Amino acid sequence: MTIRELLTGSDALFLRGDEDREVKGITADSGKVVPGTVFFCIKGMVRDGADYAKEAVERGAVALIAELETDDAPWVTETIPDKTPWTHDGRLQRLLVNVGESVAVVCVGNVRKALAHASDAWNGHPSGKLVTIGVTGTKGKTTTTYLIKSILENAGRRVGLIGTNEVIIGRRHLAAGNTTPDAPLLHDYFRQMVEEGLDTVVMEVSSQAIKQSRTDGILFDYGIFTNLSPDHVTPGEHRDFEEYLECKRELFRQCRIGIINGDDPYAQRITEGCTCKIETYGLNEENELQARNVTLERFDGKPGVRFQTAGLMSFEARLPMPGSFSVYNALAAIYLCKHFHVRESDVQRSLAAAKVKGRIETVLEKDGYVVLIDYAHNPMALSSLLETLRAYHPGRLICLFGCGGDRPVMRRRLMGRISGEKADLTIVTDDNPRGEDAATIREQIAEGIREVRGNFLMIPGRREAIRQALSMAKEGDLIVLAGKGHETYQEIKGKTYPLDERDIIREIEDKTCYMQTS
Repeated sequence: MTIRELLTGSDALFLRGDEDREVKGITADSGKVVPGTVFFCIKGMVRDGADYAKEAVERGAVALIAELETDDAPWVTETIPDKTPWTHDGRLQRLLVNVGESVAVVCVGNVRKALAHASDAWNGHPSGKLVTIGVTGTKGKTTTTYLIKSILENAGRRVGLIGTNEVIIGRRHLAAGNTTPDAPLLHDYFRQMVEEGLDTVVMEVSSQAIKQSRTDGILFDYGIFTNLSPDHVTPGEHRDFEEYLECKRELFRQCRIGIINGDDPYAQRITEGCTCKIETYGLNEENELQARNVTLERFDGKPGVRFQTAGLMSFEARLPMPGSFSVYNALAAIYLCKHFHVRESDVQRSLAAAKVKGRIETVLEKDGYVVLIDYAHNPMALSSLLETLRAYHPGRLICLFGCGGDRPVMRRRLMGRISGEKADLTIVTDDNPRGEDAATIREQIAEGIREVRGNFLMIPGRREAIRQALSMAKEGDLIVLAGKGHETYQEIKGKTYPLDERDIIREIEDKTCYMQTS
């Protein structure tokens, strides 16, 4: 493949160099450049890829792809034969001066978009060979993708998954770096799925991925919207809620059919300007697929829900996941799978056996008490989690959590207040202290609990905190370990240590059983 062929579909202007030169690879990471690579100079918040162009060339890059430094410069390639606008752009001038004459330099309107289209082309346009399902929303993306995968596989489809927890390609389970990978890796996963013989992929589509054009050029067959609430509005993510909403909305301009939570307050705004066919689900009667007679129940000790579908389909569903939001996640999966003509019995069986790692995951049922693990690691998620579990009227609701280091300090006190108000007992311990002092983080959480006069214990070391939580468990208790979820590690002072709460619980239980029988 040549440089010109790689950039077909992008608004590329060749400033110099041989556009017919063969390409051996593409990347936006200068450290991954090998001879024959095309290097995309992405300008991030902290680093500018243009500053690493010389290094990329020294490592063998054959072309540099960059965009203008100024946003208001004209972008009319055909009517400016002398390329005058580019000669006055300081960033491009640095590229032209620093890398020599042998390397092709190409200017594009948006380098992230160009990278996405090039990644698609480099891998042979694999997404077009799969049925593609994208799930976006503030909460529920992970659970919804796993429900969809389970139902479709029960119906005979071969389904890949890309999300926060992991990437699944056939029998391979790969670690996930981002909820939605960068474009080169994303399309590489698609290619592997095609080669593996898969026919469908379901993936989480984050607002950051849309903002950074990682999914640009993919025409999703189905897009799903779960819900929207104020979140991810930080200097490193989105400047305000409007930008956050706009990024979510963009998915429904790049899919054929949009399946929307019609009960969400932002549902109408999400569909403004969309180019797809819209279908809705929810509890309200105006939705095309509805859930009625929702009841909170326990199935073999596990908190869950039972409901009746209405509208497009009519059957009883049992889901071993608690809360009304679990009903919404299930409805999204049910509606999507109707397009695949999945039998109701397959849907029912899949829902009844549903389990998602780290998402209100039941890990122990013993002597009348239940232990769950959940990824809730911010105030909004923790509040929702504890309110959901409180609805099952436990004897005691015990919440064990910590807060991550190198993250907003105010979050810690707020999460302390929330747990102090909504849990009967809070066990304050460690999450990922990272570069901060773990004791300081614990004390900041405790300040919030004291403000609401909540009951709490402070136990350094997550392993010891879990051991003490289990030792004090009583019949009727619900104990939730919040914050780690699917994670199986802990970051302390620049080092990563293995820590899987499931393994810790098994070790404690095995030791307890041994002591009782010896």
